[in-house]
Amino acid sequence: MHIAIAGNIGSGKTTLTELLARHYGWQAHYENADNNPYLDDFYEDMQHWSFNLQIYFLNERLGLIQEIRQSGLDVIQDRTIYEDAYIFAANLHSMGLMSMRDYKTYRSLFDKMASFLQPPDLLIYLRASVPTLVKQIRKRGRSYENSIRLDYLGKLNDRYEQWINHYISGKMLVVNVDELQFEEKPEDLNTVINRIDAQIHGLFS
Repeated sequence: MHIAIAGNIGSGKTTLTELLARHYGWQAHYENADNNPYLDDFYEDMQHWSFNLQIYFLNERLGLIQEIRQSGLDVIQDRTIYEDAYIFAANLHSMGLMSMRDYKTYRSLFDKMASFLQPPDLLIYLRASVPTLVKQIRKRGRSYENSIRLDYLGKLNDRYEQWINHYISGKMLVVNVDELQFEEKPEDLNTVINRIDAQIHGLFS
């Protein structure tokens, strides 16, 4: 079984991945942002490094999906390959931070990859407002995220909503992070777990 968590920067994907992996005994696969060789440069000069960053993410995510499918284990994944294309690359292009030439090259590569991919059995989308995202980004204190602009987070949120509203690849669960603070409140985590249980049981019906 392959569970994937999607959501904007600071929405709590890594935290929920860790909590659910511990609860269910799933193998967790995390987005290793701290070892990404492009992130610091990207946040300093998005236009120059956008294509390099997105190609790096695409390559890393494809390798992870191959690893997940070959393992035969129950796995929970922090962020999906679909977000790279439908959210981040598309947003960079629309903001003028990725050229049309680079964007077409990237999307052509992604579309070819996606035709061979099996979507996750359950997608969990963490919906969060920009103030909540900013609060959680500041709390974790990653230096390369200090220069993230509010309008950038807002545009990403808009694209997430558009993607989620048209997602038809499989089962999906939406968690409102503004209302359910699963990291601090055990009762909120239990609410999320109960909703996941209802979805998981349906996978095997």
